[in-house]
Amino acid sequence: MKCYLYILQNNNGKHYIGITKLPVALRLRRHNKGDVIATKQGRPWHVLLTESYGSYAEARVREKQIKSWHGGNAFKKLVVRAAGSSNGRTRDFGSRYLGSNPSPAALTMNGKDFGGVK
Repeated sequence: MKCYLYILQNNNGKHYIGITKLPVALRLRRHNKGDVIATKQGRPWHVLLTESYGSYAEARVREKQIKSWHGGNAFKKLVVRAAGSSNGRTRDFGSRYLGSNPSPAALTMNGKDFGGVK
């Protein structure tokens, strides 16, 4: 029987990791209705990642693995990859270069004075 692992995220950046035999869209609907105690607070949720497995046991192994990473670098990398971001960077949305005006800290590097400011 097919089983799904999924990661949800809410607007506050909180994550929930779960597994289900239901279609993920149906399970998400239950989370957002408040039927799931663990996610009742922090609604609305949206799906960040879905993985499909051949059995519930396989999905459970993966769930335990990801939950062991929670808050660590491996989990953060998985979330960034799932969100489609490249190293956390976003594309430019119309910014303009307004000229150089370095801060005093940038003018003093390694104890050397580069602009008359110490």
